[in-house]
Amino acid sequence: MVYRFPYFQFSVVLVLCVSSKRKSTLCLSTRTTFNEVKERGKKMAGGGIVDPNSGARAHLYEYKITSYFILSCILGSLGGALFGYDLGVSGGVTSMDDFLKEFFPGVYRRKQESLHETNYCKYNNQLLTLFTSSLYIAALLSTFGASHVTRNKGRRISIICGSISFFAGAILNAAAQNIAMLIIGRILLGVGIGFGNQAVPLYLSEMAPAKVRGAVNQLFQLTTCVGILVANFVNYGIEKIHPWGWRLSLGLATVPAIAMFIGGIFLPETPNSLVEQGRLEEAREVLEKVRGTPKVDAEFADLIDASKAAKAIEDPFRNLLKRKNRPSLIIGGLGIPAFQQLTGMNSILFYAPVIFQSLGFGSSASLYSAAFTSGALVIATLISMAFVDKFGRRAFFLEAGVELFCCSVAIAITLALKFGEGTVLPKGIGIFLVIIICVFVLAYGRSWGPLGWLVPSELFPLETRSAGQSMVVCVNMFFTGVIAQGFLPALCYLKYGIFLLFAALILCMSFFIYFLLPETKQVPIEEIHLLWRNHWLWKRCCGPEENEQELTQKKGDLKV
Repeated sequence: MVYRFPYFQFSVVLVLCVSSKRKSTLCLSTRTTFNEVKERGKKMAGGGIVDPNSGARAHLYEYKITSYFILSCILGSLGGALFGYDLGVSGGVTSMDDFLKEFFPGVYRRKQESLHETNYCKYNNQLLTLFTSSLYIAALLSTFGASHVTRNKGRRISIICGSISFFAGAILNAAAQNIAMLIIGRILLGVGIGFGNQAVPLYLSEMAPAKVRGAVNQLFQLTTCVGILVANFVNYGIEKIHPWGWRLSLGLATVPAIAMFIGGIFLPETPNSLVEQGRLEEAREVLEKVRGTPKVDAEFADLIDASKAAKAIEDPFRNLLKRKNRPSLIIGGLGIPAFQQLTGMNSILFYAPVIFQSLGFGSSASLYSAAFTSGALVIATLISMAFVDKFGRRAFFLEAGVELFCCSVAIAITLALKFGEGTVLPKGIGIFLVIIICVFVLAYGRSWGPLGWLVPSELFPLETRSAGQSMVVCVNMFFTGVIAQGFLPALCYLKYGIFLLFAALILCMSFFIYFLLPETKQVPIEEIHLLWRNHWLWKRCCGPEENEQELTQKKGDLKV
């Protein structure tokens, strides 16, 4: 299925959502675009060939953009708001004086005595960073349990479980009287995020018609960015409430958790999950309601066939290690989710207020600047949703890589020249750094941010898709936790050099994309595996398993 007009489709979704009208009569037939792909029959960008005989029923799919479908996707995507709100609120809280006085008095004293030591080291405290990183360690471990629940009990149940755990963690953090309560609360928040990040992208992909899957899947990133933006404005307003404003910031995390829980109760289960559970009549009913038409015979038959193929795989995680699945494992399961965090973006999101205070901004000014950068992240995500299916994944990755590299080098040079021992940056230099960080955020927000979730969801074949999503979440949370735990010590010891390190990593990940990732734009998801057969590297070292077996058999015959 080819998604040709992303900006128009996304605009239709937003207009229908705001107006809350009844079912739209706009029927987006997939016949024309699918036939165009078949007629091309040539190499796609990145070296893929589309087989005209595969997925022959896809051109028979019919659907309408209905208010029921839009509401289901919006409610389902609220899991991203949990992740985003925590990303935004934790950095703001760790820069508030009242919070530091109560739990980290040593950090507070160093903050007040900054003229006697390097400004980079004001917030270097392992317990303080553990407050942030413990959440992501818990999310890493919980994703495997979430995978089991998502696969066997359904996507909706995982979303509900995640909201309950996140709610409990928010309450415990808001009422914390010691560091132990803070850490336990963060662990519960992490479990909630582990369940949400496992189930929500999968839910959105399965509910969406293939033609708008790219934009719909990025709703997860959009709600994440909105959550970050809201959290920064909350911190900015609450920072003036003494001495308990930080408790309100942490406690307000219950709001997206409640919204996600209510949404989970009323959400329909995905037809894919219902078919996997053997509830065929209910699956057919939900599919007709989501698609807005009773003419779903072709798609329903494909769901049943896909479910049978998936059930034939006894161990999806072991299947990931097969020769034919190595490209999707290396690129989608390991490379992209790891590099998504190694851009340095989450360091800015975690500690934006801390960074700006270290650069000489006042407490309120630092929170305001952090809110400004998170607003840029929302705008960038909307740009990505509108144009990524037009310009392609590789183009966004590579173009943004140049910007990210240049911005990291510019930040490092500026700090090396103007930011010394106990020196407050001049106002002009501070504004320049805020602008550079905003450019960095805009580049990340339309590339590695949303595509870090979208591209892996495209690369895994059906039989390993759930296991692959668990691998994506696991690797993502692992490196998120490493960055959260290690950034402030690295900032202290490497000083401006930390941004040069990120620049080197950005250069490496750009080469990774250029040489290893074929273009998946306008390639039906069922045909992604054909890209590996025509890739300069993957066709040599990761060919079909059957060819390897045949070669072994021939060698045995020759010996005989």
